[in-house]
Amino acid sequence: MVSIVNRFVAAERAVRTAAPHELLDAVRRVLVEQYAAESVELLMADYGLTMLQPVSVLPHTLEPVSVHNSSEGRAFGAQEPFMESAPGGLVRAHLPVSVRGDRLGVLSVVLPGGDHVRGCLEELAEIAEVLAHAVIVAERETDLYMQARRTNRLTLAAEMQWQLLPGRSCARREYELGAQLEPAYAIFGDNFDWSVTADRLLLYVTNGMGEGIEASLLTNLAVNALRNARRAGIPLADQAALADQAVYAQYQGRQYLSVLMFDFDLATGRALVVDAGSPQMLRLRGGTVERIDFEAQLPLGMFEETDYRTQDFQVEPGDRLVFVSDGVYAVASPKGEAYGDAALARAIHATRLLPAAEVPRAILRELTGHRGQQAPDDDALVVCLDWRGR
Repeated sequence: MVSIVNRFVAAERAVRTAAPHELLDAVRRVLVEQYAAESVELLMADYGLTMLQPVSVLPHTLEPVSVHNSSEGRAFGAQEPFMESAPGGLVRAHLPVSVRGDRLGVLSVVLPGGDHVRGCLEELAEIAEVLAHAVIVAERETDLYMQARRTNRLTLAAEMQWQLLPGRSCARREYELGAQLEPAYAIFGDNFDWSVTADRLLLYVTNGMGEGIEASLLTNLAVNALRNARRAGIPLADQAALADQAVYAQYQGRQYLSVLMFDFDLATGRALVVDAGSPQMLRLRGGTVERIDFEAQLPLGMFEETDYRTQDFQVEPGDRLVFVSDGVYAVASPKGEAYGDAALARAIHATRLLPAAEVPRAILRELTGHRGQQAPDDDALVVCLDWRGR
């Protein structure tokens, strides 16, 4: 027992003390020494959530693998360790690299099979979690892990938007959240944000205006104005009012943006809501999908000193809430037919067995099929919230 504890402590210390760009080297070294690993590789999920990209420095390179039809992708999707046989009686263990529900990638380790791997799999899964926390911190100082996530070059607007996001998923005992933006490498205005305390979850879904850098600048201003008000402890309606003033002061009504804001009580499921524009919400409850309409108020920045009001909304354990921007429900098919509520309801029902983190990407795949071969003319946002309650 002492040796088992010591080897885990050695691995944890190696990750904690490694230079930001040398996390994989540190993990590889300690897993070889303490766990008899033959090889260790870290793969990061790309921005489109379609590929797992190896973290490597030339000339050491590996091929990326698909999220959808690979062993590594199976561990990533299920968020559980997955083992497969390797030549020479070895076993390849794929371990999710995640932080509080935010899925970053997969750590793949080749080990001796049999009792050896069974005896250390739980420890390896914990080491992968330790590594995930270290990667998040390391990204403050190195671009290595962000570069590894890219299958293509991001536009400047997309670079700004991804830096603004809190993550793509998170989980607590009361809820699970997942979100995705498309086109992942060329988004410009849509956004999501969340913050949690011991008692509350605040969730914001933003439908941007305009294109390119101008859209990204507008969204950056509005989101940071909302965060500034939220972090000052200001109530939800006043957060909207202050962000509205900030946007109007900059653009004088020439540009504005829509946001749907929620303040959930984690103990009761009661929420305060401000609907300032066009993002839509659908609820899956008891097998039935329905669109939920709130009191529509003016978008942020349209007029000077707009007053906003909250309304009440109740979410129940087992509810799934899906939020979408107009780049989803207004998308036209090659025949000119809008995607609309009916198709969106079918997509939500078809994905009902998927975890919240996987739902947005699955719905966006359905949307791509509806659009056909034509290039999107607007970015698309899907956020999924599964409510478990206390």
